[in-house]
Amino acid sequence: MKTIVIPTDFSPVALNASLYAADMALAIDARLHIIHVYQIPISYGEILAAVNIEEMMADAGRTIDEIKSKIQQRCGERLTIVTEVRMGDFFSELKICCEEVKPYTVVMGSQGSTAAERLIFGNHAIYAMKHLIWPLITVPPEAVFSSIKMIGLACDFNQVVHTLPTDEIKLLVHDFNAELHVLNTGKKTEVKPEMIFESGLLQEMLVSLNPKYHFITSENTDQGIVDFAEQNHIDLLIVLPKRHSLTDVLIHRSHTKQLVLHSHVPVMALHHHLK
Repeated sequence: MKTIVIPTDFSPVALNASLYAADMALAIDARLHIIHVYQIPISYGEILAAVNIEEMMADAGRTIDEIKSKIQQRCGERLTIVTEVRMGDFFSELKICCEEVKPYTVVMGSQGSTAAERLIFGNHAIYAMKHLIWPLITVPPEAVFSSIKMIGLACDFNQVVHTLPTDEIKLLVHDFNAELHVLNTGKKTEVKPEMIFESGLLQEMLVSLNPKYHFITSENTDQGIVDFAEQNHIDLLIVLPKRHSLTDVLIHRSHTKQLVLHSHVPVMALHHHLK
């Protein structure tokens, strides 16, 4: 059975992401696995000597059970929900959970509703999108799942054979019976022979999905993608995070970060060679 993993920090935005994931799970006959990772603040190490860690974990357990109850009140008994509370580093524990559960996708809020939540949970979401090998969907604060009929794929036609997770894209399109729109994020005025070759490979790889192709000609590529997604009623936007060298990081801003923080459409990160 498909499993959707939901990391939660108990914030309203995380709860909204949980409801989004629950409705998605019902659409594809999946179950939910909700996880909260309790992190001990290092700076309070001495104070924690007098604090009952078990009591804090029990409080987290009660809160996550409340979230489970809210979801089941909404969805009824049709949905199987597993919950767990772990202590440790957020990303390390999420990674271990995914290796054990092997999720269909991970769903989490793209950012918090308060300044502190935006800083902490937003950074968690962006880091996870770049480094977690499992599919990950970040859900904007106001997003509601209705259906996924229009999927956008942001692709720069660069080394598509080595960077495009074709099987995962095909599975997603088929599971939701969706229409695929490929957004070329390269500049149309800079078409080079290798780009023509790569675009031909891409069309061959995705031919069975009969996708529609679009050029994003905006000077601000990230904003151009966001605008296209909103204007064309894209339900889910797929991005392909690429590992950059330190030099690249210093020169180029993170496209993944910009899309996650500014998009009103849920953004999904897919990595090549998912294990």
